[in-house]
Order: sequence, then structure tokens, then C-alpha cells
Amino acid sequence: MNRDKIVKALFVILFVASFFLPPAVALFIGIILSLTVGVPYSKFAKKTSKYMLQASVVGLGFSMNLYQSLQSGKEGMLFTIISVVGVMVLGVVLGKLLKINKKNSYLVASGTAICGGSAIAAVAPVIDADENDTSLALATIFVLNAVALFIFPVIGQMLELSQEQFGTWAAIAIHDTSSVVGAGAAYGDEALKVATTIKLTRALWIIPLAFVSAFIFKTKGGKASIPWFIVLFVIAMIINTYLPLPQIITQNIVLVAKRVMAATLFLIGCGLTIGVIKKVGVKPLLLGVVLWVIISVITLMVVIS
Repeated sequence: MNRDKIVKALFVILFVASFFLPPAVALFIGIILSLTVGVPYSKFAKKTSKYMLQASVVGLGFSMNLYQSLQSGKEGMLFTIISVVGVMVLGVVLGKLLKINKKNSYLVASGTAICGGSAIAAVAPVIDADENDTSLALATIFVLNAVALFIFPVIGQMLELSQEQFGTWAAIAIHDTSSVVGAGAAYGDEALKVATTIKLTRALWIIPLAFVSAFIFKTKGGKASIPWFIVLFVIAMIINTYLPLPQIITQNIVLVAKRVMAATLFLIGCGLTIGVIKKVGVKPLLLGVVLWVIISVITLMVVIS
């Protein structure tokens, strides 16, 4: 068997396996494959990942309850609005100062402001970001998530934060919901409850952000395209909120959506090449770190004041 056949077989095996891997692991396996032996079927990966990404976002809508999310986030609504808008504006401004690709900096800011990989997945198709911009933004967010999951509980203990204080801090300063849940659980049951409810409220910001993004990134002389998959996401959330669907059905839809999302991240990771890394450099990571530190410090100051 020649090398090309081996690489193609390896790609197929890893693609199938990626459906059952954690999203961050799937993404990094795709990146490693691309940077080492290369990726066959690149056209397939690029085209398929776009539609898989949109389908998985719609499926995740069945995991959200509109009424519960709004009710749980009433107290921190003002701070949520200020932090989301502030991080988006700051991310765009810093991106310009660092001379980062506009779409790349916008994706990193979206992931930092709202809910990490899910926000990036929702916004990327709306602004027509290519797989290079998306994979770099996702890699940045996932690295910071991994760091936060371990250091936040330690910092919380050192500062003697209460359960409620830590839960609020984690929900706003940590990107992905899964990492927020992990950090909250490590700190205590009450911290877990507070962190989860606040994070669910922030996740709702995916909806207005997607529509605003469509307007901001519309082509010159053209009209803003309606992100139909976000409309379907909203419909899925409304169905899950108000229709008495059997829990086993919605749970399985969400499970499939998460597995499709993981496989999608594998394909996106496969699009990251050495040439792209050399071209973009470490600036997206630097932007992600700066935004993360700023939102973490400001949030911490607010919760302990």
C-alpha cells in the first residue's frame, strides 16, 4: 500500500473516530494530521464542514430552555450586556491594532464574549469565515479553556471566594459551557448551579450576535444575508421550551449534534496548514489571551466588590 492510500485510510478512520471524541481533542487531531502527513479530500472537508457546523448548531438548540435561561439570568442581565458588548468592541479594536485579519479577531472576540466554541461555530458561517480563520480562533479558545479549568478553582480558593462569587466569575470569564461546568463542579455544588444558569443566559446572545454579524459583514452593494440556521436554532429552542417532546428525543438530538460538532471541528482542524500559521503568526492567540485576562480581572473585581 503506497503512502497516499495510507494517508487516505488514516483520514477516514480519524474522521469516523472524531464523532466520538471531545471537541477539543477532535480539533487538535485534525490540526496534527494536517501539519504532519497532510490531508486528502481537502475539498470534501471544506464543503462538508460548513453544513455540518450549521446542522450541529441547530441541534444544540434542543438543549436550551428559553424561559429558564431568561429567568435565571435576570439579576446579572446588565453586567452580561455590558461584558458581551464590551468584549466584542475591545476585541475588534485590539485586532486592528495588532493587524489581525478582521474575521479572525471577530471570531476570537465572539468566543470570549459569549460561549467559546459554540459562539464561534454559530458566527463563522454568518460572516463567511474560511476554515483557517475558524480553526485558529477555535484553537485559541480551547487552549485558554483548558488552562482556565485548572487554575480558576485554585485562584478562587486562594482569594476565598464564596460559592456564588466563584460561580459568577467562572460563568463570565471562562469561554465554553463545558469548562464552566467543570470549574464550577470542582469548586462546589452552589458554584456549579450559579455558573451554569448564568452561562445559559449568556449563550442566548448567540442569536442577536449572529444577526448583527450578518449586517456588519454584508458584501458591499449587497444585502445582509439572513443566517437561516440561526433561525432554525431559535425554532428548535422554542420547540424545546413550549412543546412537550419526550426527553429521550431531545437528549438524543443534542447528543447527535454534539458528535457532529466534534467531527466538524476535526475537519476544520484539517484545514490548518503550516503556511497559514506562518502567515497569521501568534497574534490571534495573543488577542485571545489579552481579552481573557481583561474580562477575568474585571469580572473578579466586580464580584468581590
